[in-house]
Amino acid sequence: MTVETPVVHLRGGGTSLVVTTSGARLPRVLHWGPDLGDLTDADLATMETTASPAIGDSAVTYPQPVPVVAQLAEGWLGRPGVVGDRSGAHWAPRFVVDDVVVERASDIQRLRVASSDDAYALTLGVELEVLASGLVRVRAEVGNRGGTPYEVRALELGLPVPPTATELCDLAGRWALERVPQRRPFDVGTWVRESRGGKPGLEHAFMMLAGEQGFANRSGRVWGVHLGWSGNHALVAERTPAGSRRLSGGELPWPGELVLEPGTSSTTPWLYGSWGEGLDDLSHRVHRWMRSRPTHPRAPRPVLLNTWEAVYFQHDLATLERLAEAGAAVGVERFVLDDGWFTGRRDDTTSLGDWTVDSTVWPDGIDALADRVRELGMDFGIWFEPEMVNLDSDLARNHPEWVFDAGHGPGMASRHQHVLDLAHPEAYRHVRDAMSEVVDRLGVAYVKWDHNRYLLDAGHTPTGRAGVREQTLAAYALMAELKERHPGLEIESCASGGGRVDLGVLQLTDRVWASDCNDPHDRLEIQRWTRLLVPPELQGTHIGARESHTTHRVHPLDFRAQVALWGHLGIETNLLEASPDELDEVRAWVAFHQAHRSLLHSGDVVHADLGDPALRLEGVVATDRSEAIFQLAVVDRPITWPPGRVAVPGLDPERRYRVRQVSPVERSGSGVLPPWTAVAEGVVLPGVVLSQVGIEATSLDPDRGVLWHLTAE
Repeated sequence: MTVETPVVHLRGGGTSLVVTTSGARLPRVLHWGPDLGDLTDADLATMETTASPAIGDSAVTYPQPVPVVAQLAEGWLGRPGVVGDRSGAHWAPRFVVDDVVVERASDIQRLRVASSDDAYALTLGVELEVLASGLVRVRAEVGNRGGTPYEVRALELGLPVPPTATELCDLAGRWALERVPQRRPFDVGTWVRESRGGKPGLEHAFMMLAGEQGFANRSGRVWGVHLGWSGNHALVAERTPAGSRRLSGGELPWPGELVLEPGTSSTTPWLYGSWGEGLDDLSHRVHRWMRSRPTHPRAPRPVLLNTWEAVYFQHDLATLERLAEAGAAVGVERFVLDDGWFTGRRDDTTSLGDWTVDSTVWPDGIDALADRVRELGMDFGIWFEPEMVNLDSDLARNHPEWVFDAGHGPGMASRHQHVLDLAHPEAYRHVRDAMSEVVDRLGVAYVKWDHNRYLLDAGHTPTGRAGVREQTLAAYALMAELKERHPGLEIESCASGGGRVDLGVLQLTDRVWASDCNDPHDRLEIQRWTRLLVPPELQGTHIGARESHTTHRVHPLDFRAQVALWGHLGIETNLLEASPDELDEVRAWVAFHQAHRSLLHSGDVVHADLGDPALRLEGVVATDRSEAIFQLAVVDRPITWPPGRVAVPGLDPERRYRVRQVSPVERSGSGVLPPWTAVAEGVVLPGVVLSQVGIEATSLDPDRGVLWHLTAE
């Protein structure tokens, strides 16, 4: 409905978003945070009045409600929302609101604002939504009504945070050590995190967070934004001298990538915003929305075995059949053949892009392996890297014009590879048809989709025109088309590990690979921060080798399995080298995961705030608070010994819980057990006692852990 009042209140999932378009100006947010309850039109009008500052001789020196799309012409001296021009002119747009429409439903409340700049012949539509989970998202569409092209150089959207948000947090990282948190004061100025490699990257900021000083997992109000886009982009925290604080994000197109021809328009990716009383609360809003999507996986997530760390490039039918048999014997439900199956691929220097089965390694094709996998009760998956190419490949030799070239040749190699221009129609069709033929012939149920090279010099041939944005859209289109052609096909987003993990690609994929590191010591933190946005069932978590191939640390199987338990479980270690006792232990852990995955993949993820940084307590609590599983882990030598009592978060304070320390295997060397763990049937305590007083922790050595199972009486 078209609204009469300029102030609109959108609500859902404990969130209120109050927005004004008074004065025919673009939407400004008066409040984003806790639900304000039922407000009258008079309340909303008064709220706007009380949010307006006294203005002296210059509006630019006084704080103002933060605009979703900031405009220089309205006195905003920070980062502008729309940056563009028409041959050097029309570079400072001023949009005036033409229409405001509110749509309300049980699962979503939406505000649509249409605006225009007649002098520049531009239109701008802004869409704000509050979803049932309390997640907020916003996007915009800019259109060109003029007779000449208009180049958009940036279109950045933002949401405000209050003055109590005094501390920032975002994530950094590198290969095999992704998503490392870093904090800083929210000072005057601009903190910008950019991704310019054609994918979010291993160093991806992931989410820009601002909150009360010292905000933690369970305390301190915090806000955060994330851009659902898998290409170049920026996430920004900005505080102006006038006192405004704003979190924003948007694409980063290269010159010429976003040119609007007359009569055309372009829509931004969604900017997602979540808030919470602590990081867990913030994450729950994202997880609950993800789980509500029609495309979210509904069936139990099958335990998989990936062949990479078991055989690497050494493919051999007899060996792989034995590996599949070993996997089936321990309870594996999906067998994934990794890199090395296609023509000429004996190492990573050659043949990438030649997506035909290597007849020298597979003289009778891969069909026999795929059939054997299904005979064993598993489905079959396979590895592709569709966006990349080795120059030493038939594809590159036959079609050099399909390899990106910004004017200096294909550029430097990275892992011996370059980028295939999927925006080239013939290249797209070639890859699509080659992948589709393999998926169809082998009955592939799952594609591990890798992306190992950054797009440093991605220029279309022969012009050299930048093609990063089109490549991102082409990758999305290829994923969507393959899924349409092959109903039920699942896709994992892998990019040198966790280099393409975002809410854009997750609308088309069913799993992300958070890191190439399977070392459980590092994986605890990588998985924890990936869960900031990604629910456990969409995050691949594998039991790796005894000696990690990335860190060369050695860990017992018990700890490796505990850490892998919390996501979409897989096995990466070579089961053919495992002893009978080790195979029995793997089988027990797989069965334990299968018995509890309905809880692990549907409940609320919680993380305790413990005083000693050497301790970790995290788990999953059923949404009705009837059951929970926690892992207590020690990652360093504790400051105090024994560690003492730890509080268990996320429980119903009014219910009583039976608590047992559990393990699917006979434990040895597990540390010093407190007396309560010796009670076979467990101990029973009220939730309020468990959450406020806690229970004595097992005294563990570093890189060891125990599991607690709680059931409501």
